[in-house]
Amino acid sequence: MRVGVPREIKVEEYRVGLTPASVREYVAHGHDVIVEQGAGLGIGAGDDIYRSAGAVIVDTAAEIFATADMVVKVKEPQPTEWSQLREDQILFTYLHLAPDTAQTKGLLASGCSAIAYETVTDAHGGLPLLAPMSEVAGRLAIEAAGAALRKSADGMGKLIGGVPGVAPSRIAVIGGGVVGTHAARMAAGLGADIVILDRSLPRLRILDEMFLGRVRTRYATLEAIEEEVIGADVVIGAVLVPGASAPKLVSRAQLATRSRRVGLVSGRRAPCSKPSATFMTFHPAPTSPTRSASGTRTPL
Repeated sequence: MRVGVPREIKVEEYRVGLTPASVREYVAHGHDVIVEQGAGLGIGAGDDIYRSAGAVIVDTAAEIFATADMVVKVKEPQPTEWSQLREDQILFTYLHLAPDTAQTKGLLASGCSAIAYETVTDAHGGLPLLAPMSEVAGRLAIEAAGAALRKSADGMGKLIGGVPGVAPSRIAVIGGGVVGTHAARMAAGLGADIVILDRSLPRLRILDEMFLGRVRTRYATLEAIEEEVIGADVVIGAVLVPGASAPKLVSRAQLATRSRRVGLVSGRRAPCSKPSATFMTFHPAPTSPTRSASGTRTPL
């Protein structure tokens, strides 16, 4: 098989579909790998490193789409990319089709066989290719929250963990999956006052045992979500519905009842997802880290 790796062209995307180590594995198993020049610069891997791993460097992405049996990417194909896909070709990448009708139609029109990382399941029904990105997203969510709480960022001027004599920030995590668990772990390490809301009692029991009482858990009724959102300094949206957009669980009306600002962080927005968040106030902003909405500060 000829495997092609084009350079990612989406705004602020620096990753690459295959690392040099992955290229070496493909070549060792008898496959040919072609990589667009400069594709690995964002991860510090120049063309010579890819050549030493066994790849052939080509000048343009067009050569990859025209000759590769399988195209391996990171982000969903952009219009100029899906128009080059063909019927006898495999596309392997994150797709997140639920909120993206245009991409869905473009892929259907191309006739390619598109495999989405985020929908690949293992023998136990887990999502092994989505889990690593969810771990990253959960941990980054707390870093984004800390930055948004700073007064210099138009936040409340609070520390996540507080200091002796000053209460820590209250963080509500909606969703107790991989994103929510890693967000809570990071926040707990910083000393925050955390609650995780979820609709699976078995999952809440696991989380309760995992955190040994360091993190509160609540069943995610509408009333519970509203109470925790109203009292929180930061709300992390970490709800996953496989293959679909995240449900909108936090409304403008709920936020309007607050007397102070709140930081909203969509753990399902970054680093791998399409614009799909738990908050009705959410607006995608590919190049800006924050947005203001209804008196809130929303890291994206």
